Amino acid sequence: MTRTVPPSEPEAQTATAPKDVAPAVALHTGTSNVRALLTSNLRQSGIYIAFVAIIALFTVLTDGTLLSPGNVTNIVLQYSYILILAIGMVIVIIAGHIDLSVGSVVALTGAVSAVLVIQQGMPWWVGVLAALATGVAIGAWQGFWVAYVGIPAFIVTLAGMLLFRGLTLQVLDNISLSPFPQGYGRIASGFLNGLLGGNGYDAFTLLIGGIAVAGYAVSQYRSRIARIRYDQPVESFPLFVAKIALVGAVVMYFAWQLAHARGLPIVLIILAVLVITYSVITTRTVFGRQVYAIGGNLAAATLSGVKVRAVNFWIFVNMGLLAGIAGVVFSSRSNGAQPGAGNMFELDAIAAAFIGGAAVTGGVGTVVGAMVGGLIMAVMSNGMQLMGVDQSIQSVVKGLVLLLAVAFDVYNKRRAGTSR
Repeated sequence: MTRTVPPSEPEAQTATAPKDVAPAVALHTGTSNVRALLTSNLRQSGIYIAFVAIIALFTVLTDGTLLSPGNVTNIVLQYSYILILAIGMVIVIIAGHIDLSVGSVVALTGAVSAVLVIQQGMPWWVGVLAALATGVAIGAWQGFWVAYVGIPAFIVTLAGMLLFRGLTLQVLDNISLSPFPQGYGRIASGFLNGLLGGNGYDAFTLLIGGIAVAGYAVSQYRSRIARIRYDQPVESFPLFVAKIALVGAVVMYFAWQLAHARGLPIVLIILAVLVITYSVITTRTVFGRQVYAIGGNLAAATLSGVKVRAVNFWIFVNMGLLAGIAGVVFSSRSNGAQPGAGNMFELDAIAAAFIGGAAVTGGVGTVVGAMVGGLIMAVMSNGMQLMGVDQSIQSVVKGLVLLLAVAFDVYNKRRAGTSR
C-alpha cells in the first residue's frame, strides 16, 4: 500500500496559491528601490548627480548670478555649437572611433559661408546650404579613408585637422570676413519673443517648456511600460512620478528664466530638434543599434551581418553634417569668419562625450548623456568666468574633470567585472 506524504508548508502554499499571485510576484520582482537603480547604472546616475552638484556649487559661489535670466540665456548662446558637435562626437565614440578634425571643419564651413555671403553678396541661406554641403563632403572624404581604406580614424582625422585648417586659411586668404547680414546673424543670436504675449515674460517660451515636459513624461511612461512588459527592473511608481516632477520643475524653471530674459533662442530650438532626432536614431533605429554593435563587439557585429564599412562611412558623413551646422551657428554667433575659428572645439566635444558617460573602448554612451556632459563643461566655464578665475586655471580644472570622468568609467568596468 502506497503512503501519501503531505507536502511541506512552503510546498503547500505554492500548491494552493491563487493564480493572481504570479503577476503580483513578477511586479514586485521587477520593482527596484532607489539604491539598486543608482548602483546598477552608476555611470549615468553619477553624471546627473554631478551636474546638479556643480550647478549648486557655482550658484553659491557666484551669489546666484549663474542662474539669473540673462546668464542662463548667455550659456545657451555661448555653448550651443559645442553641444551640436557633442551629438556627432558621441556617435563616433560609441562606434569605437574618434574625430580630431571637427574644429577645423567648423572653421572651413564658416569660411565658405562667409565668402559666398559677405564677399560675393549671395543670400544668407545660400551660405548656410554651402556650409552644410561642405561639411557633408568632408565627412564623406574622411569616412572613405576610415571605412573603405581601413586607416584608423585617429590618423585620418588628425590629417584632416591640419588639412582643413590649411584650406580655411586659403579660402579666407588669411584674413577675417565680417559682418554677416541680419538674417544669418539671427540663427545664433535671434529670439522668438512676443508670439503669444505675456506681461513681463514670454508666454510662448513657457508653452514650449510645458510641451517639452509633457513629451518627456509620455516618453518615460511608454518606456516604463515596455520594461515591465519584458520583466526588466523599474523604479517604484512613486519614485517614477517624483523623477518626472523633478525634471519638469527643472525644465520649467529654465523656461521661466528664458521667458524673463529675451525669450526662446532660435539656436535652442535647433539644438532641441537635433537632440530629439538623434536620440530617436540611436535608440530606435537599425542604424543606431548597428553603431552600438560595432563599438561593443566588432567581430560579432561583422558575423551577424552588419555592414560595418557602410555604417562607419555614414557615421563620419553625419559628423561632417553636424560640424557644418556648428560652423554656421558659430560664424553666426561671431558675426564673421576667422582663420583661427574652431580652435580646440574637438577637445571640448570629446570631453563632453566622455564626461557624459561614453566609454573609451566604444559601445557605450547616449546623446542625452553627451548633452549633460557638455552642460557640465559649460556651467564650469561660465561659473569660473563669473568668478574671474584665470584662463590657465580653467584649463587645469577642465583637464582634471575629464581625467576623473574617464577614471570613473574604468572603475565602473572593473567593478562590473568583479561582480561577475
